[in-house]
Amino acid sequence: MTGAESTVAAPVPLLNAANLLTAARLVLVPVFAVTVVVSGMSHAGWRTAACLIFVVASATDLVDGWIARRFELVTSLGKVADPIADKALTGAALVLLSVYDRLPWWVTVVILVRELGITALRFWVIRHGVIAASRGGKIKTALQILAITWYLWPMPAALAPVGPWIMGAAVAVTVATGFDYVAQALRLRRPAR
Repeated sequence: MTGAESTVAAPVPLLNAANLLTAARLVLVPVFAVTVVVSGMSHAGWRTAACLIFVVASATDLVDGWIARRFELVTSLGKVADPIADKALTGAALVLLSVYDRLPWWVTVVILVRELGITALRFWVIRHGVIAASRGGKIKTALQILAITWYLWPMPAALAPVGPWIMGAAVAVTVATGFDYVAQALRLRRPAR
């Protein structure tokens, strides 16, 4: 070939490290849920195990995204499976915390409605553009993970009251970023003039 050579990108295999981590997170969701149920949120050893499973599963979300971007392993399957795995893990944790009266149901409902709503919104605008995770969205995720971890871990009585404050911050950022994503979606759907 003469001049500029054209390069054709090789297709990204579905079976790659990023997608395997996402699959592992999905598999850990029922393991986590069973561990919480066995703990009854009263047995310190099982609560510790549930908390550690939650933290490991949450960490796979950071790692799989980094691997996918760093090594150009982004796939359509990963784009769909990753948010599903995230919502399944967070949703299971919130519902179980509410079932065991550790977290008010309104908190679980507000967070889950926002999470599912934004996921649906992303699919609604996908033909017009991608709503990328914002800095606020990343802070929201970090606060949710920290708050859920705080509730799961068998904290000493003196530290337990910190949990609701962290969760309160998580709910505030969750709602605020939800409005921001709605505004982004409406801008994407607005016809160009």
